[in-house]
Amino acid sequence: MGSGVGRRATVLAGAVAGAVLISGTVLWSTDSWPFRDSYCWGAWEQNSGASFLGDEALGKSGSERRATESAPPSAGRPQASCTLAVTSEVEDDDSDEPLVFKEQITLEYGPVPAGAKERRAWIAQYFHGSAAPLPDGLDGLVAGDRALLVLPEACDAEGGRPSVVTIRSESTGDGHLGEVAMPFTIGNVEDVGRMLLDAADTGMRKAGCAPGSPLRMTSPMVTVAEDHESARSPLCRIPGMTFDFGKGSRYEQQVGTVTDGLQTCSVVWKTLRMPDEPSANYVMARRPRMVALFDGLPEGSAQGLLRTTCGGRPTVFYGHVETGLEDRGRPDDQRVFDRFAESVAKRIGCGSGEGA
Repeated sequence: MGSGVGRRATVLAGAVAGAVLISGTVLWSTDSWPFRDSYCWGAWEQNSGASFLGDEALGKSGSERRATESAPPSAGRPQASCTLAVTSEVEDDDSDEPLVFKEQITLEYGPVPAGAKERRAWIAQYFHGSAAPLPDGLDGLVAGDRALLVLPEACDAEGGRPSVVTIRSESTGDGHLGEVAMPFTIGNVEDVGRMLLDAADTGMRKAGCAPGSPLRMTSPMVTVAEDHESARSPLCRIPGMTFDFGKGSRYEQQVGTVTDGLQTCSVVWKTLRMPDEPSANYVMARRPRMVALFDGLPEGSAQGLLRTTCGGRPTVFYGHVETGLEDRGRPDDQRVFDRFAESVAKRIGCGSGEGA
Protein backbone atom coordinates (compact mmCIF):
# COMPACT_ATOMS: atom_id res chain seq x y z
CA MET A 1 0.00 0.00 0.00
CA GLY A 2 2.80 2.39 0.85
CA SER A 3 4.50 1.71 -2.47
CA GLY A 4 1.24 2.55 -4.30
CA VAL A 5 1.00 5.88 -2.53
CA GLY A 6 4.59 6.57 -3.46
CA ARG A 7 3.93 5.78 -7.12
CA ARG A 8 0.86 8.03 -7.16
CA ALA A 9 2.85 10.84 -5.52
CA THR A 10 5.60 10.45 -8.12
CA VAL A 11 3.08 10.56 -10.98
CA LEU A 12 1.35 13.59 -9.44
CA ALA A 13 4.65 15.41 -8.97
CA GLY A 14 5.55 14.67 -12.59
CA ALA A 15 2.20 15.98 -13.77
CA VAL A 16 2.62 19.19 -11.74
CA ALA A 17 6.14 19.64 -13.07
CA GLY A 18 4.86 19.11 -16.60
CA ALA A 19 2.08 21.63 -16.06
CA VAL A 20 4.57 24.17 -14.76
CA LEU A 21 6.85 23.50 -17.73
CA ILE A 22 3.96 23.92 -20.17
CA SER A 23 2.79 27.05 -18.35
CA GLY A 24 6.30 28.45 -18.47
CA THR A 25 6.53 27.76 -22.19
CA VAL A 26 3.27 29.63 -22.79
CA LEU A 27 4.42 32.54 -20.68
CA TRP A 28 7.68 32.75 -22.61
CA SER A 29 6.01 32.59 -26.00
CA THR A 30 3.53 35.35 -25.12
CA ASP A 31 6.09 37.57 -23.36
CA SER A 32 4.10 37.33 -20.13
CA TRP A 33 5.60 37.90 -16.72
CA PRO A 34 8.06 36.70 -15.47
CA PHE A 35 9.80 36.05 -18.82
CA ARG A 36 9.20 39.42 -20.50
CA ASP A 37 12.40 41.32 -21.34
CA SER A 38 12.96 44.63 -19.57
CA TYR A 39 15.14 47.56 -20.61
CA CYS A 40 16.77 50.71 -19.23
CA TRP A 41 17.09 49.77 -15.55
CA GLY A 42 13.65 48.12 -15.67
CA ALA A 43 11.79 51.24 -16.84
CA TRP A 44 10.27 49.52 -19.90
CA GLU A 45 9.15 46.00 -20.70
CA GLN A 46 8.67 44.18 -23.98
CA ASN A 47 5.12 44.53 -25.38
CA SER A 48 4.25 47.23 -22.85
CA GLY A 49 2.73 50.01 -24.96
CA ALA A 50 4.65 51.83 -27.69
CA SER A 51 4.99 49.95 -30.98
CA PHE A 52 8.79 50.13 -30.71
CA LEU A 53 8.60 47.86 -27.63
CA GLY A 54 6.27 45.38 -29.32
CA ASP A 55 6.60 42.43 -31.67
CA GLU A 56 5.83 44.52 -34.75
CA ALA A 57 9.19 46.29 -34.39
CA LEU A 58 10.84 42.89 -34.94
CA GLY A 59 8.94 42.09 -38.13
CA LYS A 60 11.84 42.58 -40.55
CA SER A 61 14.29 39.82 -41.42
CA GLY A 62 17.00 39.20 -38.87
CA SER A 63 15.56 41.76 -36.46
CA GLU A 64 17.05 42.03 -33.01
CA ARG A 65 16.33 44.36 -30.07
CA ARG A 66 19.10 45.21 -27.66
CA ALA A 67 19.64 47.73 -24.84
CA THR A 68 22.88 49.38 -23.79
CA GLU A 69 22.77 50.97 -20.34
CA SER A 70 25.08 53.14 -18.31
CA ALA A 71 25.05 52.70 -14.54
CA PRO A 72 21.62 53.79 -13.28
CA PRO A 73 21.26 57.28 -11.82
CA SER A 74 22.11 57.64 -8.15
CA ALA A 75 22.31 60.41 -5.57
CA GLY A 76 26.05 60.68 -6.12
CA ARG A 77 25.91 60.23 -9.90
CA PRO A 78 22.71 61.73 -11.29
CA GLN A 79 23.71 61.49 -14.97
CA ALA A 80 22.69 58.31 -16.78
CA SER A 81 21.73 57.14 -20.27
CA CYS A 82 20.36 54.11 -22.05
CA THR A 83 19.87 53.22 -25.70
CA LEU A 84 17.39 50.69 -27.03
CA ALA A 85 17.94 49.68 -30.65
CA VAL A 86 16.31 47.38 -33.19
CA THR A 87 18.55 46.25 -36.07
CA SER A 88 17.59 44.35 -39.20
CA GLU A 89 19.08 43.34 -42.56
CA VAL A 90 17.73 42.95 -46.09
CA GLU A 91 19.43 41.90 -49.30
CA ASP A 92 20.89 44.70 -51.42
CA ASP A 93 20.34 44.11 -55.15
CA ASP A 94 23.31 46.35 -55.95
CA SER A 95 25.82 44.85 -53.55
CA ASP A 96 26.98 41.58 -52.04
CA GLU A 97 26.64 43.20 -48.61
CA PRO A 98 23.16 43.51 -47.07
CA LEU A 99 21.40 46.75 -46.24
CA VAL A 100 21.54 47.24 -42.47
CA PHE A 101 18.80 49.24 -40.78
CA LYS A 102 18.91 50.55 -37.22
CA GLU A 103 16.12 52.23 -35.28
CA GLN A 104 17.15 53.54 -31.89
CA ILE A 105 15.81 55.52 -28.97
CA THR A 106 18.05 57.22 -26.43
CA LEU A 107 16.90 57.84 -22.87
CA GLU A 108 18.85 60.39 -20.81
CA TYR A 109 18.47 61.32 -17.15
CA GLY A 110 20.31 64.24 -15.54
CA PRO A 111 20.76 68.02 -15.42
CA VAL A 112 20.31 70.22 -18.49
CA PRO A 113 23.52 71.16 -20.34
CA ALA A 114 25.58 73.81 -18.58
CA GLY A 115 27.08 75.62 -21.60
CA ALA A 116 25.00 78.22 -23.46
CA LYS A 117 25.66 76.75 -26.92
CA GLU A 118 24.82 73.22 -25.78
CA ARG A 119 21.71 74.41 -23.92
CA ARG A 120 20.37 76.23 -26.99
CA ALA A 121 20.84 73.13 -29.14
CA TRP A 122 19.08 71.09 -26.45
CA ILE A 123 16.15 73.55 -26.28
CA ALA A 124 15.78 73.40 -30.07
CA GLN A 125 15.47 69.60 -29.95
CA TYR A 126 12.84 69.36 -27.24
CA PHE A 127 10.81 72.58 -27.59
CA HIS A 128 10.02 71.52 -31.15
CA GLY A 129 6.78 72.77 -32.69
CA SER A 130 5.62 69.18 -33.23
CA ALA A 131 5.56 68.44 -29.50
CA ALA A 132 2.43 68.67 -27.36
CA PRO A 133 2.41 69.59 -23.66
CA LEU A 134 1.86 66.90 -21.05
CA PRO A 135 -1.46 67.14 -19.17
CA ASP A 136 -2.24 67.07 -15.44
CA GLY A 137 0.32 69.67 -14.36
CA LEU A 138 3.30 67.68 -15.64
CA ASP A 139 6.09 69.91 -16.95
CA GLY A 140 6.99 68.35 -20.26
CA LEU A 141 6.48 68.01 -24.00
CA VAL A 142 5.90 64.90 -26.12
CA ALA A 143 5.99 64.15 -29.85
CA GLY A 144 6.15 60.85 -31.71
CA ASP A 145 9.94 61.03 -31.94
CA ARG A 146 11.02 62.96 -28.83
CA ALA A 147 9.92 63.79 -25.29
CA LEU A 148 10.98 65.92 -22.33
CA LEU A 149 10.00 65.98 -18.65
CA VAL A 150 11.34 68.45 -16.07
CA LEU A 151 11.75 66.68 -12.74
CA PRO A 152 10.75 68.08 -9.33
CA GLU A 153 13.08 70.51 -7.58
CA ALA A 154 14.22 67.76 -5.19
CA CYS A 155 16.08 66.22 -8.16
CA ASP A 156 17.99 69.40 -9.10
CA ALA A 157 21.73 68.99 -9.62
CA GLU A 158 24.31 70.68 -7.42
CA GLY A 159 24.25 74.36 -8.30
CA GLY A 160 20.52 74.36 -9.01
CA ARG A 161 20.38 73.15 -12.60
CA PRO A 162 17.08 71.36 -13.21
CA SER A 163 17.21 67.65 -13.90
CA VAL A 164 15.24 66.27 -16.82
CA VAL A 165 14.38 63.02 -18.52
CA THR A 166 14.47 63.01 -22.32
CA ILE A 167 13.71 60.47 -25.04
CA ARG A 168 14.98 60.91 -28.58
CA SER A 169 14.67 58.65 -31.64
CA GLU A 170 16.95 58.18 -34.63
CA SER A 171 17.11 55.81 -37.57
CA THR A 172 19.77 54.93 -40.15
CA GLY A 173 20.11 52.76 -43.23
CA ASP A 174 23.61 51.61 -44.16
CA GLY A 175 24.45 50.10 -47.55
CA HIS A 176 26.73 50.48 -50.56
CA LEU A 177 25.89 54.20 -50.82
CA GLY A 178 26.87 54.82 -47.20
CA GLU A 179 24.86 55.60 -44.10
CA VAL A 180 21.68 57.64 -44.47
CA ALA A 181 19.75 59.17 -41.56
CA MET A 182 15.98 58.82 -41.62
CA PRO A 183 13.07 60.01 -39.48
CA PHE A 184 11.63 57.47 -37.06
CA THR A 185 8.48 57.57 -34.91
CA ILE A 186 8.59 55.66 -31.61
CA GLY A 187 4.81 55.46 -31.20
CA ASN A 188 1.79 57.70 -30.68
CA VAL A 189 2.10 60.59 -28.22
CA GLU A 190 0.18 58.80 -25.46
CA ASP A 191 2.49 55.78 -25.61
CA VAL A 192 5.62 57.93 -25.73
CA GLY A 193 4.27 59.99 -22.82
CA ARG A 194 3.82 56.84 -20.72
CA MET A 195 7.33 55.68 -21.62
CA LEU A 196 8.62 59.08 -20.47
CA LEU A 197 6.85 58.89 -17.10
CA ASP A 198 7.93 55.27 -16.53
CA ALA A 199 11.55 56.26 -17.21
CA ALA A 200 11.26 59.28 -14.90
CA ASP A 201 9.78 57.23 -12.04
CA THR A 202 12.51 54.61 -12.39
CA GLY A 203 15.30 57.19 -12.56
CA MET A 204 14.03 59.20 -9.59
CA ARG A 205 13.69 56.11 -7.41
CA LYS A 206 17.25 55.09 -8.16
CA ALA A 207 18.54 58.66 -7.61
CA GLY A 208 16.66 58.91 -4.30
CA CYS A 209 14.49 61.93 -5.19
CA ALA A 210 11.18 60.30 -6.15
CA PRO A 211 7.97 61.96 -4.93
CA GLY A 212 5.54 60.03 -2.71
CA SER A 213 3.40 58.84 -5.64
CA PRO A 214 4.40 57.76 -9.16
CA LEU A 215 3.87 60.26 -11.97
CA ARG A 216 0.68 59.57 -13.91
CA MET A 217 -1.33 60.97 -16.82
CA THR A 218 -5.07 60.68 -16.23
CA SER A 219 -6.18 63.21 -18.85
CA PRO A 220 -5.84 62.66 -22.60
CA MET A 221 -2.98 64.28 -24.48
CA VAL A 222 -4.01 67.34 -26.47
CA THR A 223 -2.09 66.92 -29.71
CA VAL A 224 -0.82 69.88 -31.69
CA ALA A 225 -3.56 70.61 -34.21
CA GLU A 226 -1.47 72.13 -36.99
CA ASP A 227 0.88 70.28 -39.32
CA HIS A 228 4.04 71.83 -40.73
CA GLU A 229 3.70 74.14 -43.72
CA SER A 230 5.95 76.19 -45.97
CA ALA A 231 7.66 78.92 -43.99
CA ARG A 232 6.63 82.36 -45.10
CA SER A 233 6.09 85.82 -43.70
CA PRO A 234 4.74 86.42 -41.20
CA LEU A 235 6.44 83.59 -39.34
CA CYS A 236 4.55 81.74 -36.59
CA ARG A 237 1.38 83.55 -37.75
CA ILE A 238 2.57 86.67 -35.92
CA PRO A 239 2.58 89.96 -37.89
CA GLY A 240 6.03 91.50 -38.05
CA MET A 241 7.96 88.23 -37.78
CA THR A 242 9.55 88.47 -41.23
CA PHE A 243 12.42 86.47 -42.72
CA ASP A 244 13.90 86.42 -46.20
CA PHE A 245 13.76 82.68 -46.87
CA GLY A 246 15.00 83.04 -50.45
CA LYS A 247 13.65 81.61 -53.68
CA GLY A 248 12.98 77.88 -53.85
CA SER A 249 13.29 77.67 -50.07
CA ARG A 250 12.81 74.32 -48.37
CA TYR A 251 12.17 75.94 -45.01
CA GLU A 252 9.00 74.82 -43.27
CA GLN A 253 7.42 76.06 -40.08
CA GLN A 254 5.35 74.35 -37.43
CA VAL A 255 3.23 76.37 -35.06
CA GLY A 256 3.21 74.32 -31.87
CA THR A 257 1.29 74.62 -28.65
CA VAL A 258 -0.36 77.98 -27.94
CA THR A 259 -1.60 78.10 -24.34
CA ASP A 260 -1.51 80.49 -21.40
CA GLY A 261 1.58 78.73 -20.02
CA LEU A 262 3.50 77.72 -23.13
CA GLN A 263 3.87 78.72 -26.78
CA THR A 264 6.25 77.22 -29.35
CA CYS A 265 7.09 77.64 -33.01
CA SER A 266 9.84 75.98 -35.07
CA VAL A 267 11.37 76.50 -38.51
CA VAL A 268 13.11 73.55 -40.14
CA TRP A 269 15.13 73.07 -43.32
CA LYS A 270 13.54 70.11 -45.08
CA THR A 271 16.07 67.58 -46.36
CA LEU A 272 14.97 64.36 -48.05
CA ARG A 273 15.01 61.39 -45.65
CA MET A 274 16.56 63.45 -42.85
CA PRO A 275 15.05 64.28 -39.43
CA ASP A 276 13.55 67.75 -39.03
CA GLU A 277 15.78 69.77 -36.71
CA PRO A 278 15.02 73.45 -36.10
CA SER A 279 16.87 76.23 -37.89
CA ALA A 280 14.99 78.65 -35.64
CA ASN A 281 12.70 78.29 -32.68
CA TYR A 282 10.66 80.59 -30.46
CA VAL A 283 9.30 79.81 -27.00
CA MET A 284 7.21 81.47 -24.32
CA ALA A 285 7.25 79.57 -21.01
CA ARG A 286 5.32 80.52 -17.91
CA ARG A 287 5.52 77.51 -15.62
CA PRO A 288 8.26 77.73 -12.94
CA ARG A 289 9.96 74.41 -13.79
CA MET A 290 9.90 75.20 -17.52
CA VAL A 291 11.22 78.72 -16.86
CA ALA A 292 14.10 77.22 -14.86
CA LEU A 293 15.37 75.48 -18.01
CA PHE A 294 16.47 78.89 -19.34
CA ASP A 295 18.41 79.87 -16.19
CA GLY A 296 22.04 80.68 -16.88
CA LEU A 297 21.60 81.71 -20.53
CA PRO A 298 22.70 85.21 -21.53
CA GLU A 299 19.77 87.60 -21.21
CA GLY A 300 18.54 90.61 -23.16
CA SER A 301 16.76 91.24 -26.43
CA ALA A 302 20.00 90.94 -28.42
CA GLN A 303 20.59 87.51 -26.81
CA GLY A 304 17.08 86.28 -27.55
CA LEU A 305 15.99 85.88 -23.93
CA LEU A 306 13.69 88.19 -21.98
CA ARG A 307 12.41 87.61 -18.44
CA THR A 308 9.45 89.25 -16.80
CA THR A 309 6.78 88.63 -14.19
CA CYS A 310 3.37 88.40 -15.78
CA GLY A 311 0.28 88.06 -13.62
CA GLY A 312 2.54 87.18 -10.70
CA ARG A 313 4.15 84.34 -12.65
CA PRO A 314 7.78 84.24 -13.87
CA THR A 315 7.76 84.28 -17.66
CA VAL A 316 10.45 83.90 -20.31
CA PHE A 317 10.42 84.77 -24.01
CA TYR A 318 13.11 82.98 -26.01
CA GLY A 319 14.26 82.92 -29.61
CA HIS A 320 17.25 81.41 -31.36
CA VAL A 321 18.31 81.35 -35.01
CA GLU A 322 20.87 78.88 -36.36
CA THR A 323 23.58 79.68 -38.93
CA GLY A 324 21.46 78.92 -42.02
CA LEU A 325 18.86 81.59 -41.15
CA GLU A 326 21.09 83.96 -39.22
CA ASP A 327 20.95 87.61 -40.38
CA ARG A 328 17.95 86.91 -42.62
CA GLY A 329 15.38 88.46 -40.29
CA ARG A 330 13.78 91.70 -41.52
CA PRO A 331 14.76 94.32 -40.59
CA ASP A 332 17.02 92.13 -38.42
CA ASP A 333 16.92 89.01 -36.25
CA GLN A 334 16.54 90.98 -33.03
CA ARG A 335 13.46 92.80 -34.28
CA VAL A 336 11.87 89.47 -35.27
CA PHE A 337 12.41 88.19 -31.72
CA ASP A 338 11.11 91.43 -30.19
CA ARG A 339 7.96 91.15 -32.28
CA PHE A 340 7.43 87.60 -31.02
CA ALA A 341 7.80 88.70 -27.39
CA GLU A 342 5.52 91.73 -27.84
CA SER A 343 2.78 89.75 -29.55
CA VAL A 344 2.77 86.83 -27.11
CA ALA A 345 2.96 89.16 -24.09
CA LYS A 346 -0.13 90.95 -25.34
CA ARG A 347 -1.93 87.65 -25.92
CA ILE A 348 -1.36 86.42 -22.35
CA GLY A 349 -2.22 89.82 -20.84
CA CYS A 350 1.28 90.81 -19.79
CA GLY A 351 1.09 94.61 -19.61
CA SER A 352 4.04 96.89 -20.22
CA GLY A 353 4.04 97.91 -16.55
CA GLU A 354 4.83 94.37 -15.35
CA GLY A 355 8.59 94.28 -15.70
CA ALA A 356 11.02 91.96 -13.98
